[in-house]
Amino acid sequence: MQRRHLMVLAAVTLAGSSALAQSYPAKPIRLIVPFAPGGTTDIIARVVADPLAKALGQAVVVDNKAGAGGIIGAAEAARAAPDGYTLSMATVSTTAANPAINPKITYDPVADFVPVINIAATPNLFAVHPGFPAKDYKGMVELLKKQPGQYSFASPGTGSIGHLQVELWKSLTGLFVTHIPYRGAGPALNDVVAGQVPIIFDNVPSSLPFIKSGKLVPIIVAAPQRLADLPDVPTFKEVGLEPVNRMAYYGILAPKGTPKDIVDKVNAAARKVLENPAVKKRIEDTGSFVIANTPEEFAQQIKDELAVYKQVVAKQKLSL
Repeated sequence: MQRRHLMVLAAVTLAGSSALAQSYPAKPIRLIVPFAPGGTTDIIARVVADPLAKALGQAVVVDNKAGAGGIIGAAEAARAAPDGYTLSMATVSTTAANPAINPKITYDPVADFVPVINIAATPNLFAVHPGFPAKDYKGMVELLKKQPGQYSFASPGTGSIGHLQVELWKSLTGLFVTHIPYRGAGPALNDVVAGQVPIIFDNVPSSLPFIKSGKLVPIIVAAPQRLADLPDVPTFKEVGLEPVNRMAYYGILAPKGTPKDIVDKVNAAARKVLENPAVKKRIEDTGSFVIANTPEEFAQQIKDELAVYKQVVAKQKLSL
C-alpha cells in the first residue's frame, strides 16, 4: 500500500513538473549577471538575451548584481525560487575560482545550481597600458625579474579567474606582481586604460576594443591557438606554460531544484539561438568561441575547473 502511494505521488509530481514546463515561461525571465556592465560576462549575456527571449516567447531581462568577484550576484541567484524565472550567468570566477579561495562563500557551486548550458568559451590575456616599459611577453618577464614587486595588475575581483589564473602563472614562473581587485572587468579596464594600474589580466572580448584603439597593448593570450584578431600575440603554450592556457566559460545556471523539463527547454532554446549565424558571429566577433553543450557536459566542466583552482589556492597558500 505504501509503495503504491509513493508511486502515485511520484506520478503526480512528474505530471505537475511536465505541466509547469509546458506553460513555461508565462512571464519575463530575470538573467542575473554577477558583474558590472562592460565586462565579458555582461557582453555575452546581452548578445543572447534578446534572441533567447524571442525563442522562449518572454522577455529575458539582464540584471547586473556586481561585487565580491561575482559572489554577491551568484549568491542571490542560488537563493532564487527554482521555477525557471531567475537564471544566472556562470563564469569560472563564480563557479570555480572564488569558491576555491573563499571558505565563507554562501553557496556551493556544484550543489546549489543546475547547469543549463555553456554558451561560449573566451580566451584570457595579459594586456598593458601603452606607457608600460615592455611591449611583448619576453620584455615583460625581463622587467618583472629586474624589478620584483614594482608593478601591479588589475583583475575583475579577488577570487575571479583574472586573479587566480595570474596566481597559477606566478606559481609556474616565480614572478611577482601585486594584485589590485575591482568590482568587475569594466572598472578594472577603465583604470588600466587611464594609467592608474599598468597591467590587466582580462577576457579578450572586453579588452579587444581598447587593444584595437591603441589604448591597451596585448602581451600574451590563454587560448588553444593564436587569435585571428591578435595574430602576433603568442599563447601561454608557446612560451612553455600550457597549464595557464585555460579559457573562461560563460554559461547559464538555474537554482537547484529547477525541474529538468524547464532546464531542457531553456537549453534547447539557447542552442537554437546559438545556431543562428548572426548571433554566432556576434559572439565570435568578441573573440569568443560558441560552445552550446548539454547540461551534463557543462556540469562536468564546472567540476573540472573547481578542482584546478583548489590546487592553485593550496599551492600558492592564498587566502582572503
